[in-house]
Amino acid sequence: MESDKLIQVMDEVAVARTITRIAHQIIERNGGVEDMVIIGVRTRGAILAERLASEIERIERVALPIGVMDITLYRDDVQNKLEQPLVQKTEILFQVADKIVILVDDVLFTGRTARAALDAIIDFGRPRSIQFAVLIDRGHRELPIRADYIGKSLSTTLEEKVVVKIKEEDGIDGVLLGGR
Repeated sequence: MESDKLIQVMDEVAVARTITRIAHQIIERNGGVEDMVIIGVRTRGAILAERLASEIERIERVALPIGVMDITLYRDDVQNKLEQPLVQKTEILFQVADKIVILVDDVLFTGRTARAALDAIIDFGRPRSIQFAVLIDRGHRELPIRADYIGKSLSTTLEEKVVVKIKEEDGIDGVLLGGR
């Protein structure tokens, strides 16, 4: 993918504004943040989860528990990979049973990562509910999964790439859309 073929669809300001909007939507939908926890899918989803939790804390003056989840071994294609999967640490140091879990990821595409994350969360207990927040929904679902909170919906082809850049990981914030 050549950089001159990438189109910026979100910049740093748009990403920050989107996180603020999603934080307000979560608070409004749930009537506050009581019994709420936030879990981000590694890597960029975990960073976005931290930012979302910070924004909710700024608004509600309540610090929510934040967890990080690696879904590698929950993926339905893990056996199809030729290489040894790189498994990273899952850090959920709180109870999820009877909690409102806000699951956060950067891009919703086929729904397979979300399904794997749902399976992983259930292994930690039975939440009251799981709500799903994504920065980008690019369509092309293979499973009946939808996000409750969407930063931006993009109409894409299967050949196009959606590249999410997060400052803590990539040095800048933004979302790029490009060809093959």
